Amino acid sequence: MILSKNVVEIFCEIDDFCKQFEKTWNRSLIESGEKKRIKASSLCLSEIMTILVLFHQSGYRTFKMYYTKHVLIHWLSEFPHAVSYNRFVELMESALVPLLTYLQTCRLGNVTGISFIDSTLLRVCDNHRIHNHKVFAGIAQRGKCSLGWFFGFKLHLIVNDQGELISFALTPGNVDDRDKQVITHLTQPVFGKLFGDKGYLSQERFRELYLRGIQLVTKLKKNMKNRLVDLMDKVLLRKRALIESINDELKNICQIEHSRHRSPMNFVINLLSGLIAYTFFPKKPSLNFPAHLLPAIA
Repeated sequence: MILSKNVVEIFCEIDDFCKQFEKTWNRSLIESGEKKRIKASSLCLSEIMTILVLFHQSGYRTFKMYYTKHVLIHWLSEFPHAVSYNRFVELMESALVPLLTYLQTCRLGNVTGISFIDSTLLRVCDNHRIHNHKVFAGIAQRGKCSLGWFFGFKLHLIVNDQGELISFALTPGNVDDRDKQVITHLTQPVFGKLFGDKGYLSQERFRELYLRGIQLVTKLKKNMKNRLVDLMDKVLLRKRALIESINDELKNICQIEHSRHRSPMNFVINLLSGLIAYTFFPKKPSLNFPAHLLPAIA
């Protein structure tokens, strides 16, 4: 169970962001010229975002159970103006852009020169129900990974050696990990060495990244000629389990993957709030390299 102290701390950080975001957001809106009645909600934006983020640290398996059995009962002192569950579901849509902006501007980690790249699948339904699935029809796609075929999306991540998220991208399940647009987007803030699995083997991607000051390091396939690899690079390649551990926490603790979504927007909001919840974890998978070794490794 989440302590009230943690609720207040997370709310304060999100509220500081929302105060600045809403000022900028309201100034940038384009007016149509029509008069519209804007009804103020009893819950402010920062409260909505806080409730969404804390769900992914609560241990509840469904949001409805979390909201009705925990927020409306145990957190009434923290959220005295809490609305009904159905009304909150309506208000969730207003948090989509703020959640994305907050994650990108406030919650991503620093680039240390040692980064790990990987993708993880996000199933939206069982393979036997693909033809009857309607929520993500035309959006999700069939893909194949080491676990077999699936229907859904791919979450692409780059993390640093401290387990902090550096960049992320969401694509349909049939997009290759080596896709040029995905790699270019993910590696915009990256420098130094980037470690990935064999799925990222590509001479073209290697050259493109090398010209930008990024050294892509991967293992070789069995049918490829052997090559000399720096000893420290070999050690770090074996530490790729770091990002796999992060993917495991995102799925099993933050619950970014489930098949109960009722709309694509609900899916994206759940994903963003889960990623933000992970960034608040006090302990993350990390390599814990001594500070004086990092410049030599990178």
